Amino acid sequence: MTAHPHLSELADQYGTPLYVYDLDRLDAARHDLFGALPEEFDVFYALKANPHVDLVQALREGDGRACRAEISSTGELAAALQAGHDPGTVLYAGPGKTPGELREAVEQGVRLFSAESLTDLEHIGEAALAHDTVADCLLRINDVTARAATGVRMTGRPTQFGIDSETIAGLAPRLCSVPGISVAGLHLFSQSNAADEQALIAEFEHTIDTAARIERELGVPLRLLDIGGGFAVPYGQRGERTAYPALRAALGAALDARFPGWRQGTPRLAVESGRYLAGDCGTLLATVSNVKVSRGRTFVIPDTGINTFGGLSGLGRILPVSVRVESESTETERVTLAGPLCTPGDTLGRDVEVPAGLRPGDLVAMPNTGAYGPTASLLMFLGRPAPAEAVVRSGDVVSVSRIEHVRTYRKVKRAHD
Repeated sequence: MTAHPHLSELADQYGTPLYVYDLDRLDAARHDLFGALPEEFDVFYALKANPHVDLVQALREGDGRACRAEISSTGELAAALQAGHDPGTVLYAGPGKTPGELREAVEQGVRLFSAESLTDLEHIGEAALAHDTVADCLLRINDVTARAATGVRMTGRPTQFGIDSETIAGLAPRLCSVPGISVAGLHLFSQSNAADEQALIAEFEHTIDTAARIERELGVPLRLLDIGGGFAVPYGQRGERTAYPALRAALGAALDARFPGWRQGTPRLAVESGRYLAGDCGTLLATVSNVKVSRGRTFVIPDTGINTFGGLSGLGRILPVSVRVESESTETERVTLAGPLCTPGDTLGRDVEVPAGLRPGDLVAMPNTGAYGPTASLLMFLGRPAPAEAVVRSGDVVSVSRIEHVRTYRKVKRAHD
C-alpha cells in the first residue's frame, strides 16, 4: 500500500471511528479495471458504493481513462455534479424513481436513464416532455436464464429490477413508442462480486447473446449496451482485488460474434462497478471500548458497529469482518466482534482471529472497507455521531469530513391558536 500517515496518528488526530480512504489505491483499482476491458469500453462508477465527493472526483479526473457516474437518487446526482460530472454523461438507474426526482434530474441536465419497467419508462418520458426534451433510455432486462452460479445473483427470478426478458417481444411496440423517450440500448446486470473469472466471462457471454436477441425483437439498433458488472473485492476482510487477465480477449471474441460493429462504436459498450473501484481504498479504524467474557465466549466491543459499517444494515452481508491490530504478540484468540449498539443484531463477526489480550483503548483496523460504509449503515440509530472520513494521497491528508445529522423543525399553527 502506498505510504500515508500512520493510521494510529490519524486516529489520534481525528478520533474513531475513522474511515481512511487512500486515493492511490482508488487509482490502482480504476487502472486495473480499465486494463481488464477492451479499450472501447466505458466504465460507470456506481455511487451507491461510496458517494464521497473526493472519491467520485478522483475517479473522474485521474490519470488515464475516467469513470462516468451511475446514480440512483437525486442525492447521488448532487454528489456527481459537485464532483464535476457533466449531467449529460450521467446514467440514472433504479426501480423506484419518483416523478419529482425525475423532473429534478431532467431539469439538472440528465438525459440518460435505465428504465426498469414500462411504467418507469412512461414516467421518464413525462418528465422529459415537461422540459421539452427527449430522454435516452436503456431498457434494463431481467433475463430469465443465466450461466454463472457464483457471486450474488441479480436476475432469473421475480424481482423489482428490470423487464422480464421473455416479455420483450410482446412489449416491443409499446416500449419503443413512449412519448418523450428514445430507446438507446439495453442494461443488463446479472450478478455481483464474482471472484471466479471463468464464471464472470460465462455470464458476460450469455449477457451479450441475450442483448443480440433482444435487439432483434425490439427492431431498434442499440446505441449503448451496458453489460453490468460483478467484479470482486473482499468486503471488510483481508485479501486482494480479483484479477481478470482473460476477460479482455473473451469479451472481444463474444462481441465480434454478436455485434460486428462494436469496435467502431455500434453499439458503444459499458460496464459498471462500485465495490471493485472503491472497496480496497478504505480502512476503518476503531477503538476497543470494552472486552468481556460471557459463558466462555470473549466479546470485543469497539466503538463501531452496523451504525458505521452496516453493509446495507440487516442484510447479513458483513460477516465475518477481519481486523488488523498493531501488536508484537504472535498469540491469537478467536472472539466475537460486537458493535456498541443496544441490539443483538450489532455483530460484526464471530470467531474473528485477533491478537490475544485485546484491551480497552487498543486500536483495530478493518481492511477493504471503502465500499458500502457510512451511507450503507444505520447512521441515525441511537443518535451516535457519524464516523469521520479522512482522504489521503501520497502521504498527505486531502480532506477530513463527517456526515452531520440535522433535524429541521417547522412549527405548525393549530386552528384554535
